Amino acid sequence: MSPRLTHEVTLEARSQVPDGAGGFQSGWTALGQLWAEMRAGSGRSASGPAGEVSLSRFQFVVRAAPVGDVQRPVAGQRFTMDGRVWDIEAVTELGTDGRYLTCHATEEVGP
Repeated sequence: MSPRLTHEVTLEARSQVPDGAGGFQSGWTALGQLWAEMRAGSGRSASGPAGEVSLSRFQFVVRAAPVGDVQRPVAGQRFTMDGRVWDIEAVTELGTDGRYLTCHATEEVGP
């Protein structure tokens, strides 16, 4: 059965942007829009710099793109949608036909 790709998410990669004082600061650059199936997983609380945070695991299933293609997610990138952010921790192929990828991601919600 094919995944239901009903959520439009933005794939972003970390980038260096000028800080206006001759240096750089870390930022994020949008690489494109992907349609995904979102699957919620487990959650837990953890201590963050500003206090307790909620960490929730998600799996995003997206159409595969060739290795090296800007539209193929990799660990260290992130998905965003409607102000929410999911950090991609790992990417695996879904099944043996290579048509879809499963992106294992975590959303952190703080105080």
